[in-house]
Amino acid sequence: MSLIEVTASGIRRAVTRDWVPEVPVALEFNGLAYAVMMATPRDLEDFAAGFAIAEGLASSTMDITDSAVAEVEHGWVVRTALTGLGIDKLGERVRTRIAESSCGLCGIENLEALARPLPPVARHAAIEPAAIFTALAAMSLQQPLGAQTDAAHAAAWVSSEGVIGCLREDVGRHNALDKLVGATARAGHPLSPGFVLSTARCSYEIVEKAVRGGATTLVCISLPTSMAVARAAATGLSLWALARPDSVLLVNDASA
Repeated sequence: MSLIEVTASGIRRAVTRDWVPEVPVALEFNGLAYAVMMATPRDLEDFAAGFAIAEGLASSTMDITDSAVAEVEHGWVVRTALTGLGIDKLGERVRTRIAESSCGLCGIENLEALARPLPPVARHAAIEPAAIFTALAAMSLQQPLGAQTDAAHAAAWVSSEGVIGCLREDVGRHNALDKLVGATARAGHPLSPGFVLSTARCSYEIVEKAVRGGATTLVCISLPTSMAVARAAATGLSLWALARPDSVLLVNDASA
């Protein structure tokens, strides 16, 4: 789209910008409408799988028997069939879920539900800061949507040596992580050893999604919230924050 850019000195010039795609994506599980998320319509099977794992509806992709993506009049729909763990919970969460976005406490029926413990994080080795700096330097080169729009989040799995093995992008920070969790799970590739690198604000939801996805170390470019720090410490997740090309903050070291 052609726009007018105005500089601080008052100079006006024509520029072209691409908008990041953002559309409603309905997630249906076992025929039940579970959530409508605002998301970027790519890697949607990864999105549905990662979302199911992060929500605790599926313990792994072994619980996902089928998934189909369709474009409809007002957006997209992903229909997923689940078996095994999470089926009883699915019906209950559908009844209590009252609003949808890619963040917040939608579907949490009380404060006790929020405080439920997460699965314990597996024992893991410490990550060398050099691996974080190596991944940060390479990350922007693997974000085509971000380069095109300057408006997309990314989440990546990174090896212990700092090599990016998988990366997913989305307009939503939670969605990008869900897509990463789904992509690696569908490929049979665990998130540990190595670490998750996210452009997201480090909220408690990002910590919980990382833990449920099987990560043992999470690195974010922002500072964490107080609840994110508490949840990481309680579950044994190693947490790094404020990752920059020349520095990174170790918030919680849970390595063995």
